This record gives sequence, structure tokens and C-alpha cells, in this order.
Amino acid sequence: MTRPRTAQRRLNGTVACVSVTEAGRMIAGRLPFPHHHGDAAGTIRRLWAEVDGLVLLLAAGAAVRIVAPLLSGKGEDPAVVCVDESARWAVALVGGHGGANALAREVASLLGAEAVVTTATDATGTPALDLIPGFRAAGDVAGVTAALLDGRSPVVEVALPGWPGPAALAGGAGPERVIVTDAVHPAEAGVAVLHPPSLVVGVGCSARADPADVDALVERALGGAGLARASVGSVATIDRRRDHPAVASLGLEVQAFSATELGVVAVPNPSAAVADAVGTPSVAEAAALLAAGPGASLVVAKQRSAVGTVAVARRATPAGRLSVVGIGPGGAAHRTPAAVAAVRHAEVVVGYGPYLDQVGDLLTASQAVVRSPIGSEAPRARLALAQAAAGRQVALVCSGDAGVYGMASLVVELAGAEAPGVQVDVVPGVTAALATSALLGAPLGHDHVAISLSDLLTPWEVIERRLRAAAEADLVVVLYNPRSTGRTWQLPAALDILRGHRPPATPVGLVTDATRPSQRVVCTTLAEVDPEDVGMTTCVLVGSTTTTTVAGRMVTPRGYRT
Repeated sequence: MTRPRTAQRRLNGTVACVSVTEAGRMIAGRLPFPHHHGDAAGTIRRLWAEVDGLVLLLAAGAAVRIVAPLLSGKGEDPAVVCVDESARWAVALVGGHGGANALAREVASLLGAEAVVTTATDATGTPALDLIPGFRAAGDVAGVTAALLDGRSPVVEVALPGWPGPAALAGGAGPERVIVTDAVHPAEAGVAVLHPPSLVVGVGCSARADPADVDALVERALGGAGLARASVGSVATIDRRRDHPAVASLGLEVQAFSATELGVVAVPNPSAAVADAVGTPSVAEAAALLAAGPGASLVVAKQRSAVGTVAVARRATPAGRLSVVGIGPGGAAHRTPAAVAAVRHAEVVVGYGPYLDQVGDLLTASQAVVRSPIGSEAPRARLALAQAAAGRQVALVCSGDAGVYGMASLVVELAGAEAPGVQVDVVPGVTAALATSALLGAPLGHDHVAISLSDLLTPWEVIERRLRAAAEADLVVVLYNPRSTGRTWQLPAALDILRGHRPPATPVGLVTDATRPSQRVVCTTLAEVDPEDVGMTTCVLVGSTTTTTVAGRMVTPRGYRT
């Protein structure tokens, strides 16, 4: 049986490459997906129901002839992208909003190709209702989308107090409407519904409970209250049932609590029999309320069947989150999957303009993107925190690693002092030092230190003291922010300090725009390094007295050979 897919799953799911020629095989080898070579038609038929995306190294016409008989519907078909044999184009062929557009952009970034996306909303920069992060779309999505494409902005009605509307969709005069609600809304022309994850289903069940019976009980509980299943964000239960098939089969995030935690939750329908059996007078109601958080309300009291109980709670406000994301040194191949997911699934993405450009292939018009100029780091952090405090999923992007000369320290400081209720996650990225080291060879094989030469925030006297300490300790030194149009003397001064403790032949590496198309790598020595070769996007790596050059590559031995 073909398993159902959703746009969210396809963005996160399994992707496979299929090639038939040697040129295609070589291109597929540059992509981070499992690769199948030969017998394209048979391979595609075999994989069709098993993967969420296919990258076909085939002509579009050949791909169309193969996949056409396999197509069944938007909710079931995998995303399909075609790449030509010169790797110039990545064409979103099938399932644009089901993940193909995003996959085409990702493949294009990895190959240095051009993504070909023909979906109207993508082509015109119009928010796609079915791709707005944090919501599930229903109702007349096509009709409201057509109005958006024609330049009419729908009226946005938020029927859930305390919940924000979609950040990317500014309300207009209509007459079309977008309703934000967790209730089932009758079908109506010109009315689309966005369901937020405002509901938590609490489940209690016996060890012998059948998943189908529990699913039917959930459906009956929601239907009886007129609540949309699309608004159920998680399921909650007692810890002993965390992995029960009846809970897992609901396909939702599971929150599990001990009997002690559940026992202190006041519920309208406690049960002495349940207390005797599992140590708490309530599982379904207590778990739902506990998982839904402070201020939650019970919107469906306990419903019973022969093998289980179900209750539904509504969150008072959405659980906002701010992810401070390190996007790596610049190239798409050096972004971590966690960073990609954090940016792609954020409702609001905030960052310095050039850094947002580096993740442009991950952004869509269905997200609110806030560009910030350099030098406005504190306002940028406060804006991101404010959006998260309003209940939105926010990504604040930083080059390299967010915790290394990035925004993470500022955000954590401000969150603790000004927004203690906001959950802050730091998503690590590949640092400029690591990218520089990899391009130069292995100069960070032993102890090393990173020092920024920018004296805009740190007095030069402090920087100079750190440089002398690193020089005297014979550490490999990576110099960040080495030079700019307004700061030209600091790098020569730093090199002079290091020359006082290292021989002239000490290897020095200069890497500018690491992993980007304009990348430039220079290997030189402490005696010959020219500061004029260094810019603001250059990392300067100065070896220790043990660093050598082997076959043109810098190496700092760890001592394994001896």
C-alpha cells in the first residue's frame, strides 16, 4: 500500500538519486543521497512508495514517461526533481509544494546549478497557504491562493485568543478570508482555514489496546467537539505507555509523564480504579493538561472505550522558540541537517542580509524574513526574541557557528535578562576556523586558539595580551576579523607579536570566502605573508613551531607517528 505523505515529511524524509549514464553517476556522487545506477524505470517503480523524494539524472521527457503511470495524488506521490547531465538545471517536476521545490533548490545549491521552479506562488513570491510553517491548511486553499496571485489580500481572522496569525500573511480587505482556528470549519468558497497545533490529545490505554480502537476513540472525541485533527500537535500519556503501538500509531510527538507527575494535576473525572492500577487517578485528562502547559483548558473531557480513554486539552498560547542557527562558512554542502531544518521550518527568519542570502535556497514567501544591517546586533536579537515570545518559531541565522563570534552569546544574555520565558536553542555550525583548516590541510591537529583582531568591542590592549600568551604557549593561532577598510594596522601588529616567538619559516595560511564560489587559498610563511592579501572575510592561520608543510599542505603533528 502506498503510504501517505505530507509536505513536512517530504522535506525531512528519505531522498534517492537515480542515474543511467556515467555523467549522471558522477553528478549523483556530489549529492548526499543514496544513489541507484542503471535501469531507471525499474528502480523508480521500486522506490516510488518507499521514498519521499527522487532526484533523477534524466531528461525531463524520459522522467515524465516513467513517472506518469505511477502518479496517484499530491498527498501520496514523492517529490521528483530532474537534473540534466551538465548539472546546469535542477527542475522541480512533480510535487512542488510537496517538497520538490525545496529539493530542487537544495540540489541546485549543492551542484552550483539553477533551480527551475514553475509553481505560481514560488515564481511570484506569493505566500503558499499549505507551506506556512506551523499551520495545516484546509478549506478553499486554491481559491484563496488564486486571489493572492491576482493581488487581493484576504481578511485574516484569528479565532483563537492568544495565538498569532501567520507572520507571512498580512491581512487585507478580502473578500476572501483566512481563518485561524482549531475547529472544523464548513466548506465555503473563498475561505481557507489554517489549523495551528493548539490541541493535545491525552491517551490512557490497556496493554492489550488495539491501535485502531484507540484511533477511532480519538476521532470520536475530536469529532464530537467539532475539533480539527489537523490541530492536534502532540499526544500525551503515562510513561509506561510511551512506546505502546496505540500511542505511536497516532503519528504525533509523544509527551510522557510519571504517575507522580500526573497525580498532582487536578482533573474533573478522577478514577479510583485507575489510581489503584497505575498510581494516579487520571492519565488521559492529566496528561493532556500537563502537556498543554500553563493556562491550558480541557476542551474534551475523558471519553472511554473498552480498552482506553482519551481527553483533549487546548494550549493557552503557542510555545514559541528561538533557534540561533550557525549556517556554516557559506557553501550549502557545509550546512548541517539540523541547521537546514531549523531555517526551513521557522515561521520567522531573522539575520544580517548577506547571511540570509547564503540560505536563500531554504527560504520561501510563506515565511517572514527580516533582514538586518551590520552593527545592529542587539536590536536584531531583541526582535527575534520578541517574535518567539509571541509564540512563533524563529530562526536567527549566523555565519559559521552561532556560538563562535556569533549571536548566540548575546541572545542567551538577553533572553535570560529580558525574555526568560522564551526557549532558546543553539544549532551549531561549521566554523570558519574548521573550514579554513580543512582547506589548508590539518593545521589544527594539536592545541590551537582563535583570537579576533576586531577592537570594536574588545580593547586592543586585551587582544595584544591574548596574542602574546598564545605566542608564548606555542599554540596554532587562528585570527578572525583580521582586517577591514577601517582596521588595517592590527594584523601587521599581531604578526609582529607572533614573529617574536616563531621562526620566519613558520607556515601561514590565508583562506578567503571559504567554501564559497570566490574561495581563495594561499599558503605562505610568517616571513612572507602580505597583509594586503587579507580582507574581512579572510581567516589567517599561523602555525606553531611544530607546524610543517607537507606536499603543499599545512600539518601540525599530534605525535601519533612517534
